[in-house]
Amino acid sequence: MNRAAPAFARWPLHLTVLLAVVFIIGFMSTAVDAGGVNLVIDGKVVKTTPAPYITGGRTLVPVRAVSETLGAYVGWHQQDRTVIIIKGNQRLRLRVGHRLVNLSGTRSGFYLLDGPPRIRNNRTFVPIRFVSSAFGAAVRWDGSTSTVFIDSGASQPVLPKPPLALTSVVAGQTITGSTDLSVQFRGPFSAPVAEVRYLLLDPDTGQGPMVAQGDGTGTYRWIPDPAYSGDRLLAAAAYDEGGHFLAGDVVPVKVEVHPKVFLAGISPGDTIEGSLPLAVNVNFLATHVRYELVDPETGVVTLLAQGDPWGQTYWTPGYQQNGSYFLRAVAYDRSGQAYSSPEVPVTVAVARRLALTGISAGKVVDSPVTLGVSVNFSAHRVQYLLRDPVSGRKEVLAELKGAAKYRWIPTPEQEGKHEVLAGVTDQEGNTYYTDPVVVEVRTSPGVFMETVGPGQVLTGKVVLRAVANVPLEKITYQLVDPETAVVRTIASGTDVRASFSWTPGPEDDGSWVLRAVGVTPTGSQVVSDEVPVRVYTGPLYGPEPVIEKDRFLDFATGLALPTQARTGMSAALQVAQAILESGWGQFAPADKYTGKLSYNLFGIKGEGPAGSVTANTWEEYRGVVYYVDAKFRAYHSPKESWQDHENFLLTKSRYRPFREVMHDAIQGAWALKRAGYATDSRYPLKLIDIMKRYNLLELDEVKP
Repeated sequence: MNRAAPAFARWPLHLTVLLAVVFIIGFMSTAVDAGGVNLVIDGKVVKTTPAPYITGGRTLVPVRAVSETLGAYVGWHQQDRTVIIIKGNQRLRLRVGHRLVNLSGTRSGFYLLDGPPRIRNNRTFVPIRFVSSAFGAAVRWDGSTSTVFIDSGASQPVLPKPPLALTSVVAGQTITGSTDLSVQFRGPFSAPVAEVRYLLLDPDTGQGPMVAQGDGTGTYRWIPDPAYSGDRLLAAAAYDEGGHFLAGDVVPVKVEVHPKVFLAGISPGDTIEGSLPLAVNVNFLATHVRYELVDPETGVVTLLAQGDPWGQTYWTPGYQQNGSYFLRAVAYDRSGQAYSSPEVPVTVAVARRLALTGISAGKVVDSPVTLGVSVNFSAHRVQYLLRDPVSGRKEVLAELKGAAKYRWIPTPEQEGKHEVLAGVTDQEGNTYYTDPVVVEVRTSPGVFMETVGPGQVLTGKVVLRAVANVPLEKITYQLVDPETAVVRTIASGTDVRASFSWTPGPEDDGSWVLRAVGVTPTGSQVVSDEVPVRVYTGPLYGPEPVIEKDRFLDFATGLALPTQARTGMSAALQVAQAILESGWGQFAPADKYTGKLSYNLFGIKGEGPAGSVTANTWEEYRGVVYYVDAKFRAYHSPKESWQDHENFLLTKSRYRPFREVMHDAIQGAWALKRAGYATDSRYPLKLIDIMKRYNLLELDEVKP
């Protein structure tokens, strides 16, 4: 490695030879029997207790015995499990369980071992491979006798360069904002690289967050977090398909982020005449962005939107907002510190707009329709109208305050082609009309159920209500046996607009068709659509806990960390999702009829390894929301649910953008929202709040 060669060249010979021994053994030892590694130093057999051993194809050597034989001092710091080897003015620092080693005690000489030091029988063993290329003449391996020969009087070897090099960042570089990361592989390196992870390490602890990941062939964007300012080590580590470390490089850097926020896609003096996409360019890791409109005369600030630092949101100004303003964006880091963009002067000049909603051109209207208006000005009153397209004759359907919606129940007299429109009166008394929507009313006298929907399971007291498009003197609610056609009356009355209640009994259990029958003043009957339902009066079961609430955090962390180690997916984000989706593990779906627990921590629907459970979900029928049964995946254990959620995110094509940033908890939370994981606009903010409140981001402090 060019950066470290001058410092290493001044190392004492014995210490240099020691390092060479440590790493050459591992390079040669894959065929050695695990019981017999011999050491010969300057012609003298060195016996160590415990003896060197081989694990995972690498030989480990007791560092104290070998170092002291070569005249080096070895120190042990129990608190941070660190070994210090000193020879003259030079020193080597290694930490048990960490690949990162420090040469000469400076931050200009850091390297990644091919395996971390370990403790065995209360002795520290040094793992082998330092680089994957040749060493000097100081070390000789005899495979026939499983012996390493060390000649301390040989010429001093030179450390070869590592096969992997961080090429986009130089030693000592100051990182002030977003930075591109890339690596190059040198020489004959032919190991099957599956992934390269970029990590920002604390020089003292050897741990830190993953800041990018990929297959090592491209350039990856690092968006620095101001929380990690100061002297750091940027490491690139390559792994094979099985997650085994292959090679790495380390570059000392200084993180000194100067947060900058700029509005994207808008220039000073722009005139805004319609819906405006809002986006920002930020050079630091922001948790969220607020878009604000500032009145230059009064200083009043209006929040327009808040959301994704790496996505778009839209602002549609109202007619009342016409005028001159300053537009700005305010981005926040994880500590809550706000950073504002430059204010951009803009002019809002939108035309008055209004449109009819709830109905589309060419629609055949044969059942109730909810009409509404979309307006960009303040409405005092709205009038919904039906107009004959030939004669122009108007019929007022309803007149309501503000911009209220209207439930239109077309009558037989309205049969035929019509124009539907709305007239909206503003606060000054001016009336404006929507464009007419041409529809065809095709209806006959009828009754329409409003409180029960198809497929609904009736498990208790039921509210029955219907509307009719003709006058009625009486209404009756009936259950019809779909097999025998036997009819049962469950409620009736003369107030057809009233709500009736019915509580089914055990004798009603089973499948039925529910309908309403009205009687007109002339004595004729009108019948509603027939709604298939099921009655169930047996015991019901709700969501169940999978573990005690106060144990869930440790439980979820124990599942998240192995997934993070294997895939790079943020452990903090995984745990936050599990907390939010399962209510701290207290609300896993259980079969509402049998009580079977699903162990489903993420509310995923469908068929799982243990089948499925039936639980409630929402549906809408003619504008009314009601519960229906749905199948949720069932698992044999919470761990199986966790693995399924992992596969869900790692294999489905829609989550490809998420996988590009899944190493970072905050970017990953917003990427999930953009991929459609949740419809809640605040879903990422809820996840980020959980991660901050419970210090989950510390879970993403990893080591190479």
